Amino acid sequence: MTTVQFSALTPNRETVLRRRVRFTVAATITYNVVEGVIAITAGTVAGSAALVGFGLDSTVEVLSAAAVAWQFAGTDHRAREQTALRLVAVSFFALAAYVSFDALRTLLGAAEADHSTVGIVLAALSLAIMPVLSWFERRTGRALGSASVVANSKQTLLCTYLSAVLLLGLVANSVLGWSWADPIAALVIAAVAVKEGREALNGEVCCAAPSALADEPDDACCPGCD
Repeated sequence: MTTVQFSALTPNRETVLRRRVRFTVAATITYNVVEGVIAITAGTVAGSAALVGFGLDSTVEVLSAAAVAWQFAGTDHRAREQTALRLVAVSFFALAAYVSFDALRTLLGAAEADHSTVGIVLAALSLAIMPVLSWFERRTGRALGSASVVANSKQTLLCTYLSAVLLLGLVANSVLGWSWADPIAALVIAAVAVKEGREALNGEVCCAAPSALADEPDDACCPGCD
């Protein structure tokens, strides 16, 4: 199990990093609420189980980010670290469970989606935004030495993968009629979500801060950690 290490942060530096965390989770929650409403609405109109599932995944993203927001709402975020980390882990498992269920339903022919221009645009937009949020949150979490923040950044990164899967699935279904491509890829992502959830639950999160200023590259934090 990876040991969380804390660098000697000055009070001013820690205040800046805590503010960054609050900004990132606020942006994540706001975007995912809007994304979820649009995806579920568009998915219902098009009869797309994958698009509706993507919208429900946004709810999981909100819950995960809310756990981190709760952690940093207190005066001592480290006292709430383990509880927040467990909540993030649970969100990984919830995501994996729903994605697996939805993918299997689709493979068994429970739904045949129509073309959805709104869904394609939404997936492309998320694919552009989510990696930036994940990267920013991951670097901030490592600089702060917070396993829960790093774990939540991985949750956001999984949303990126789901966006890519959704985009490919919607395009393939619209252009080529490959309705099976989306659920197969979704099952792979579900497996990754289970792995990340287990690591978060066991505290196996790469988050040792390289320096107080966090100027080192990410791989200096812990070699081989994505």
